Amino acid sequence: MNIFDIYLDKINFIVNKGKKNNQIIVPENISGINVDIPPDKFDADISTNVAMVLAKPNNKNPLEIAEIITKLLIQEDDQIDKADTVKPGFINIKLKKSFWNNFLKNTINEGIKYGTNKKNVKKKYLIEFVSANPTGPLHVGHSRGAILGDVLSNLLKFNNHEVVKEYYVNDYGNQIVNFTKSVYHRIREIKFNEKFPTDNEDLYPGDYLIEIAKNIIKKNKNIPFDSYESSSEILSKKSIEESLVIIKSNLKNLGVQHDNFVSETLLVENNEVDDVVKDLKNKNFVFVGKIKAPEGEDKSNWVERDQLLFKSTDFGDDKDRALQKSDNTWTYFASDVAYHNNKLKRKFDFLINILGADHAGYIKRITSVVEAISGKKNKLVCKVSQLVKLIKDGKPFKMSKRKGDYITVEDLISEVGRDATRFIMLNRSNDAELEFDFEKVKEKSKDNPLYYVQYCYARISSVFRNISKKVSDDVIINEYNFNYSKEEIEILKKISQWPKCVEISSNKLEPHRVPVYLYELAQQFHHYWNLGKEDETKRFISKDKTISEDKIALLKGVSIVIKSGMDILGVSTPERM
Repeated sequence: MNIFDIYLDKINFIVNKGKKNNQIIVPENISGINVDIPPDKFDADISTNVAMVLAKPNNKNPLEIAEIITKLLIQEDDQIDKADTVKPGFINIKLKKSFWNNFLKNTINEGIKYGTNKKNVKKKYLIEFVSANPTGPLHVGHSRGAILGDVLSNLLKFNNHEVVKEYYVNDYGNQIVNFTKSVYHRIREIKFNEKFPTDNEDLYPGDYLIEIAKNIIKKNKNIPFDSYESSSEILSKKSIEESLVIIKSNLKNLGVQHDNFVSETLLVENNEVDDVVKDLKNKNFVFVGKIKAPEGEDKSNWVERDQLLFKSTDFGDDKDRALQKSDNTWTYFASDVAYHNNKLKRKFDFLINILGADHAGYIKRITSVVEAISGKKNKLVCKVSQLVKLIKDGKPFKMSKRKGDYITVEDLISEVGRDATRFIMLNRSNDAELEFDFEKVKEKSKDNPLYYVQYCYARISSVFRNISKKVSDDVIINEYNFNYSKEEIEILKKISQWPKCVEISSNKLEPHRVPVYLYELAQQFHHYWNLGKEDETKRFISKDKTISEDKIALLKGVSIVIKSGMDILGVSTPERM
């Protein structure tokens, strides 16, 4: 039951009735009418801007239009307690207790489906995220993007969309050559006691390579590893396989599982790069030209030469982009063009890329080429996952470097756990830097949002145990005719905002709104719980150890939303803490 949709429909009905009665002028195809949450300073449950939308076509002050619509609303709807007009023309509506009783009944009946947008047309989404080079364990920066992509997928699925989660494996190019050489030298170190060339800056130094090398030796006894040249092809394949085992394990520990892993090498071998470049040539989006030196680079060392270029500037990019290197092999961008063409061929309604902060400058060129191939704007949406700063004892924290010169996902999870990692990584918008404070995520207080939300669910579970029920059990309420207090209705109002949170989070692709909402709901619940210390009427368990039906219903309503929200986040809801 989405009260905002219900009242938007009612307002549209009343507006059209006013039009038929010649009370107001309503243009054809009117748009922009909203029903929203009013500011806290007003004693109201919902608010609408309808009067301001209709003021201009009626050539009247919005407050005059508001007065007309307010009278019509009160005449038509017996669930409205009062409706006030406030400057510059909003109509604030307060609903009767009988409305909130009916709302709670519907919420409990809907159960875990409460909050889904039933008006949505089902769409197909492909979300590509993480896509880290297959050269070792994931680091903390990857974890934020991984959680963002995973929770965004959960959110869209909750809203009845079809979602495919994909990882693009960059297993082609110089970084793979260097990675394979690094593994080769570790194998020589293990088998022949040769010193690893630490002075070679192109090689990967991390100790995790020793485990990869040991696994390859164990599983491939028939490979002699006499020389790099003779074994490079098979060793490259085996090294990537072992690296992906580590990456998939990291992702599993984060609670992330992709549906597809797409290989860059296979795209090249299947001539998908050649094919998409031919297609772009036929559409006149590719030409042979020269690229000037990037700003800030020493122009004396820059050699301008003829290159195959994509006309990225036709789509607002600051320069055209190279598709081939000087040795005529494809650039990383060319492979990426082929990959996105591959995505487009699979007929998704929307493509979403979750990119790291270091790839923000890449957005314009890739959205440009997707537009060139598909002929559609906004087919591809890119979300940037900004940097994570780890804080411990009030200072920047550097964990063990034994796995390379970065902090791994594995280290982070072992320090604070999966739940804290997932919840806190989403507690701020993805486009803002995040401070991850190890001390705060372990605190058992309201300053730790994860603890506060989980404790809310645990408290509710403790009440249900007093009536020998689990919080997940169905509840039977004979009649919803409760005289809820002001504080209880405030909780019901917050519950009613859950579908709005889901809708906005889904439409804007901003899942950080979910943990923020859950924390606010938990705050209201804990505030009410604490009132029971002084006021017996606000206690969930009475002196005779019974629980009234109105309290059971209220608790059930809160628990449904907390559980749904935490499931979207991929975070547990313990029944005891």
